[in-house]
Amino acid sequence: MKRTLSLLAIVAASGLLLAGCNEDAPPQSASGVQKATVQVAVDPNTGRTVEQNNIAGRLKMDNTPGSVKHLYIIAPESGQVIIYSTVQGKVTSSGKRLSPKTVNNSTRGFDVQIGNERHYTSEVLQDDGTYGDSAEYIYWFDSQGRYHQHYFTGGQIIHISDQPVQVRSVIINMELTASPTQSAAPASAPQEKR
Repeated sequence: MKRTLSLLAIVAASGLLLAGCNEDAPPQSASGVQKATVQVAVDPNTGRTVEQNNIAGRLKMDNTPGSVKHLYIIAPESGQVIIYSTVQGKVTSSGKRLSPKTVNNSTRGFDVQIGNERHYTSEVLQDDGTYGDSAEYIYWFDSQGRYHQHYFTGGQIIHISDQPVQVRSVIINMELTASPTQSAAPASAPQEKR
């Protein structure tokens, strides 16, 4: 009898322990910290989040006919602007295309007309009407509503704005410098008059 009662007590305790394990419980780290969640507010006028408004604003800004932006290429070592240019419309990444890279002959996917032939692709047309990837960049609107886009590529810092940015100087340096192994011209060499 004692064995039966002990066995029933063990089974009941196990059942209580298992009942306490809820499969729907939020994830928890080894230190006991539980997963945090947050309710994201939306703009009452658009029904979109701030991030969604930024994306919509960028698409509108990028596709406004006649818009002019300002391009700055900045040397990362000195912070000097080495090239400045206005940009009509927008800068486009070399990865963007008007047609997909891949097509298939099945009837699955998105319809693409190439010449007189109809093909299908699994690539999805993006919000701006192109296929492909952009160079990595971030973009934003400043507190005065000015649009900025910043790229990090090839050791140069590229900055694009729809308003001029005040910089100390604009320099285009096309000079080539001698490498340390090259010696200077001999002193007896004739000097060019300038």
